[in-house]
Amino acid sequence: METSTFSPEYWDERYLTDNFPWDLGKPSNPLIRFLETLEDKSLRILIPGGGGGHELNWLLDRGFHQVTLLDWSLESMNRLRNTYPHIPDDKLVYNNFFDHNQIYDLIIEQTFFCALMPVERSRYVKKVKELLAPEGLLAGVLFSFPLTEKGPPFGGDPNSYKTLFEEEGFRIEKLIPCEYSEPARAGKEVWIEAYPRYL
Repeated sequence: METSTFSPEYWDERYLTDNFPWDLGKPSNPLIRFLETLEDKSLRILIPGGGGGHELNWLLDRGFHQVTLLDWSLESMNRLRNTYPHIPDDKLVYNNFFDHNQIYDLIIEQTFFCALMPVERSRYVKKVKELLAPEGLLAGVLFSFPLTEKGPPFGGDPNSYKTLFEEEGFRIEKLIPCEYSEPARAGKEVWIEAYPRYL
């Protein structure tokens, strides 16, 4: 298995060859169910590896004004701008997730964690903790199927996720099978809500 994350060129090639089956053309059902519960429109929200921008568009349309989409594929960004030309450029950040430095109240997880090389997962969790405010929340979907060397996406299981997040200083509020997965993903997703613990 490779020991570093995929390059921007790798992701550009995926988009240039229309090989991005993770893009549903809309926010996924589990995310919509969660986002609909948010009331504070001033939340600072990060969507890492935001791809097509569907979650960003959904939130902006509903008055959430401090939302940032982060991606390091220029081709992905170009497609997003073509699909949602009304989205302001200041909501889009072209950068490596691990080099990003802002503080957020909420980080939305949808396919990004499982698109990273498994060797990067501990680093991801540490970075999420760094980016979250003390009362911040990581919420979203992780894939739940056997971890293999073929990906992305790479799988995993709830027990390994629980161990990883707790070892890196998170309190897991929820880690449960998704009730509202898209039909093609039914039985292959878990919903996570986790808060950073600070001494």
